[in-house]
Amino acid sequence: MELTKRIGPRHPRLGAAGFRLAKWLATKAFARAGFHQIGSTFAQKRLALAREKLARGETLYLAGLGAPGTHNSGVALVEVSAATGPRLILNNEEERFSGNKHTTEYPAQSIDAMVAALRGMGRDVGDIFAWLTSWDYPTLSGTLARSLLEEAPQSLRLARNTEAAGFDGRRLDQMTRTPKILARQLGLGARVPLITMPHHDNHAWFSYAASPFADGDEKVAIAVLDGTGDLGSISLYVVENGEMKRLYCNESMFDSLGAFYSVISSTQGGWTWLSSEGRYMGAAAWGDMDRASNPYYARLKQVLHFGEGGAVQINRAMANWYCDPFDHPYKQPLIDILGKPLRPDQLWNPDAVLRVEDIQHRPDTQDRLDKAAATQLVFEDAMIHVVDHLLRTTGTNRVVLTGGVALNAVGNMRLLEHFDEAWFGKALGQKARLHLWVPPVPGDPGVTIGAAWLFAQMAGSRRGPPMRHAFYCGLPPARSDIETALATDDVASQRLGDISTPEGRDAIADLMASIVAQSGVIALYQGAAETGPRALGHRSIFANPSDAGARENLNARVKYREAIRPLAPMATLEAAQRYFVLEDGASDAGYNAYNYMVLTAHAKPGAHDKIPAVIHADGTGRIQIVGPDDDPLTYAYLKALGRRIGVEMSVNTSFNVAGPIAQTPQQAVDTLRRSKGLDAVILVADDGSVYAAWHGGERDSGRFKGWLTEWQAAHR
Repeated sequence: MELTKRIGPRHPRLGAAGFRLAKWLATKAFARAGFHQIGSTFAQKRLALAREKLARGETLYLAGLGAPGTHNSGVALVEVSAATGPRLILNNEEERFSGNKHTTEYPAQSIDAMVAALRGMGRDVGDIFAWLTSWDYPTLSGTLARSLLEEAPQSLRLARNTEAAGFDGRRLDQMTRTPKILARQLGLGARVPLITMPHHDNHAWFSYAASPFADGDEKVAIAVLDGTGDLGSISLYVVENGEMKRLYCNESMFDSLGAFYSVISSTQGGWTWLSSEGRYMGAAAWGDMDRASNPYYARLKQVLHFGEGGAVQINRAMANWYCDPFDHPYKQPLIDILGKPLRPDQLWNPDAVLRVEDIQHRPDTQDRLDKAAATQLVFEDAMIHVVDHLLRTTGTNRVVLTGGVALNAVGNMRLLEHFDEAWFGKALGQKARLHLWVPPVPGDPGVTIGAAWLFAQMAGSRRGPPMRHAFYCGLPPARSDIETALATDDVASQRLGDISTPEGRDAIADLMASIVAQSGVIALYQGAAETGPRALGHRSIFANPSDAGARENLNARVKYREAIRPLAPMATLEAAQRYFVLEDGASDAGYNAYNYMVLTAHAKPGAHDKIPAVIHADGTGRIQIVGPDDDPLTYAYLKALGRRIGVEMSVNTSFNVAGPIAQTPQQAVDTLRRSKGLDAVILVADDGSVYAAWHGGERDSGRFKGWLTEWQAAHR
């Protein structure tokens, strides 16, 4: 039955007028506080000077700043030269240092760590040529005003709850004082001038420049699909001859695929925003993923309107999150479909959270899983609608997908499946198929990098080399820091050797493989941490993919998390090709698109019998391919594990328990303490020294010492 529709805001002219006025006022206010838009006189003078310096062969250092108030604050450090273009040195995420996941606080510890890295290079904070913010705050102020006015008076309650748009109201005052706080922290005078860079432009340029689409002769299309940006939530671009052009921005904070998925996954799944989306995607695999038979799909699809030009808008006759996303996010027609939303005070309540393990004794569980599947299906329809328009408009077959929405690895796989040779032949008359790339950090932690890279491009820098790995958060741990963290009575430890030679590396890799082959669970802590939400071998927990009980053990005894959470397969390219269907559209640069756990792949027939721990309920795996040059120790471990279990593949899940991924040696030891089922942590210092840590005292099961003794005896 066709439901009532209301597409678009109630007062668009009032909203547009409010946007212009608020942006004008905010531009002046922010300039007085030390924030300068990229088109300002100050910013243009800095760009001109940057061009001159690069032309003279000088090297510039740029800092991209994720300021307080918005989630995932942090700082990126980028080196730029005329010869090589921009080079990412580090991207420090504040949550890793503070232990506060998705933090909105001022990134003091990230900045301190960046300063230490600079000084280690023989530089100092005075060498930073420009500080670039990851948001254009005057434009964001205008967008907030537009969102309040275009649905007034109902939407005015948003002014009392800025979390609706992903902003922490308690931190916004701190954000406006960032130039002064930064100057005080660094000893750089009264204030540090900040240049505000457009949020979606940052997403777009970083993701394109980091991609394997290095050939400048062909067009590359970019889709930024986000919760919200400073101007809108969906932006489309094309890059041709090295120049990026914005084709479209929907100029709406709530006509958003990110908001659609966050609201429903939270209010139906029982978790808070930024924690609900990945869990709900995992839950969908247990629901009815058939559009023809899912009992909710056809009706739920009416909450989104697919318009001309790739537009996606919420049906305001059903959705109410543009006015009250937390307390009353549904209107009655949506309640009639999904039932009443969970209240904010019910989130994380064990009686309210969706648990697939309840499917046998709670009659509503399968029904809730079908709602998750319907949400995922509608979400995929919207992604396909946007990308369909982008491909038809640009005529290219190469697409970079970024923004927080691009973390939906299942949706990304659907794009590759949908835009195949048959689609291109029928729609564009081309013998082609979609080639897709998603960066390892498509969400807001990556926009700090984008702010610096975009400024470098505007200053005339060449593009720079594409990204080959994601190990940019912090610096490798010093041996002294590891030894200090291990100097405790409740944790046992031992020095194992050194990986500075190939022989030493292979020996440590073989020890790791021998433990995992016997169904041991170990964590690997080495080098700089990963930037982005996925552990990729530097802060990872490993287990045996052939062990059918590994998923239950890891979720219940190691990570203490929901059974709906899948485990990822980490593999060599040969093993990935043997057990999974790798799409040709992800084959650029040696299947680089599968390096970062941003794409799922269908398992081949018989794969489940060999690697049951890494095949999800829908027959897919969120795969990570590791090459010999990407991460030598992890690659050696996969090869050694292949010799022991017959497949060069490992379970890989992030090294964290009830918090962010472990950043420091002390956090690594604390994570071990919190995890009952983790057998040992292998810690690698910056000089190649390798240590093992395991539970000491009464908590010592003897498993690790037994395995170590057995391995040493076999290698005498």
